[in-house]
Amino acid sequence: MTRKTILIADDSAAMRAMLISIVEPLGDFRVVEACSGFEALRLLPREQVDLILTDINMPDINGLELISYLRNNPNYTHIPVFIISTEGSAKDIEKGKLLGANEYLIKPFDPAHLQKLIESYLYKVH
Repeated sequence: MTRKTILIADDSAAMRAMLISIVEPLGDFRVVEACSGFEALRLLPREQVDLILTDINMPDINGLELISYLRNNPNYTHIPVFIISTEGSAKDIEKGKLLGANEYLIKPFDPAHLQKLIESYLYKVH
């Protein structure tokens, strides 16, 4: 099986480290980190990304703008995107889903739930 790559886009180094610690027990994943939406976009052409975990509130390009770009670019429409954010109102969640987020988790979230979602999207057809 090909090694899967997860892109984590969050301006908080502590949050990126926490997400990596949640992903690592799941298996042999490669993790690519971006500290902004702009950096995530810069990395995408060079990486074979299988899943993206993104915050909403980031400098330069926020997570919603990142998702909008991904869903409007034929090279990236197939990549599942999970929003992980403190922005948890019904309006925020609806906006994220309408833009094309596959999942929306509100911080703080259950790490086991995120692990199940990652496994579901990377090892099963949706």
